[in-house]
Amino acid sequence: MFSDTMWIAFAVIVVVLLALDLGVFNRKSHVIGVKEALIMSAFWIGIALAFNAVIFWQMGSQSGLEYTAAYVMEKALSVDNLFVFIIIFAFFGIAPEYQHKILFYGIIGALVFRAIFIFAGVTLVEKFDWLLYIFGIFLLITAVKLAVQKDQKVDPDKNIVVRGFKKIMPVSTDSQGGKFFVRNAGVLAATPLFLALLVIETTDIVFAVDSIPAVMGITTDMFVVYTSNVFAILGLRSLYFALAGIMSAMYYLKYGLAVILGFVGIKMLLPIWGYHVDVLVSLGVILVVLLVAIIASVIRNRHLKKTKTAA
Repeated sequence: MFSDTMWIAFAVIVVVLLALDLGVFNRKSHVIGVKEALIMSAFWIGIALAFNAVIFWQMGSQSGLEYTAAYVMEKALSVDNLFVFIIIFAFFGIAPEYQHKILFYGIIGALVFRAIFIFAGVTLVEKFDWLLYIFGIFLLITAVKLAVQKDQKVDPDKNIVVRGFKKIMPVSTDSQGGKFFVRNAGVLAATPLFLALLVIETTDIVFAVDSIPAVMGITTDMFVVYTSNVFAILGLRSLYFALAGIMSAMYYLKYGLAVILGFVGIKMLLPIWGYHVDVLVSLGVILVVLLVAIIASVIRNRHLKKTKTAA
């Protein structure tokens, strides 16, 4: 476990990065192009890798590899969440120039909720280690569900939080310059931007129920689990704008994620029979499965393109 000083240093780094993101890089609402998104994605990945180097230096190779594996897996799982972001923004008719603002505040909420989940999860596992076996079974069930489900169906209008919110506050149909709240005839009302933020926050909680047990299948070190989660989430906005246009082309990604979740689930159950999977093996499996899923998707897309051309 890292010292209190390193926890404070990590918190300062995150606050500074978020301040730079909102106050400097994206001070004005604008449409984020693919080139800008790729540059920012490279920046966030670079920061995550630099922090990974610090962990290798301060905590040793075991913790360093655990962070790497946890970061890669969390990043891969969050990519699948981009499909849901696309659906939410389309449903509420959110203009591209305001999407970053919603994702920014959504990520701040995610950092808080995940801190609570991770602290509670690690604390419980430290007291009741058999919970890891329950998490392993849960991940196996999740892997099967992910593999067999057809499409992710998200109906923001049926979200229980949104429905409850509409009962206590009126909702405006106009975003009015990217504001979360406006006054109509002196009455305070929420805009579609705020409703989209509510849906993103609540769906992230659902995502966390899957991803946090998966990361804990790699390590139960609270510092490694939380920091890998945070750095994966911080770069999610840039990744969304970089990949939003090609997400539908990643046909086999969900199957790859299902395999990864299944692998981690089995890994968490193996100690029952006296077996332990080394973290280096875990990292290798995660990277290979992701690579195969991406290559298979590219091959499939090329085949479909040739078939359409020939027809």
